[in-house]
Amino acid sequence: MPLIGTHDFVLVALSILIATFASYTALDLAGRMRRAAGWRYGAWLAAAAVAMGGGIWSMHFIAMLAFSMPIAVDYDVILTLLSLLLPVGVTAFGFYVVGRREAGAGALAASGLVMGLGIAGMHYMGMAAMRMAADLTYDSLFAALSVLIAIGASIVALWLAVRGTSLGQRLLAAGAMGLAVSGMHYTAMHAAIFTGHSKVDHAQGGAASRRATWRWGSRPSRP
Repeated sequence: MPLIGTHDFVLVALSILIATFASYTALDLAGRMRRAAGWRYGAWLAAAAVAMGGGIWSMHFIAMLAFSMPIAVDYDVILTLLSLLLPVGVTAFGFYVVGRREAGAGALAASGLVMGLGIAGMHYMGMAAMRMAADLTYDSLFAALSVLIAIGASIVALWLAVRGTSLGQRLLAAGAMGLAVSGMHYTAMHAAIFTGHSKVDHAQGGAASRRATWRWGSRPSRP
């Protein structure tokens, strides 16, 4: 049977704030990275990657805490940890590529593509870590749109990282990045279609009939 999820809007707002703060911190650290050399360069690079990748990962799982369905959901520990390493790694790669003095528009686009695919991969890996009595499929249009949003947000983040923006510009950029990263997540969640296993259809029928009105969650599978 199709399952419909709902969102806690307090946690949704918290997830957007975390994405915004992570973006601001990463942009600030990336600016320091470009002014450093030697081991300091590597230290600022690692810090920026952890701030951006770890912040995006934290945003994802807080957003998943905000999401509820009429069935129990657990997470595979290994896949969850891998979904943390992936965005940190691709963010480090992106910042490193655009941080080189000879990096141009081609390097920016290529590194943004890799970083965006990695961030989208983090989301879908985190979704694959879900353990529940339901099957998960995706609406291909909205899934593709979520990947495009992740790539676009990554290119913008890397471009801003090499510009050496002022405090006001960083604040505006962080707000835009926070909304973009969150938009990627919630677009991907809109693409998610949860279908309950037949053996729990009757057990979940009552709970499903009493569920709250759909809000930003997954959509029922098509008949």
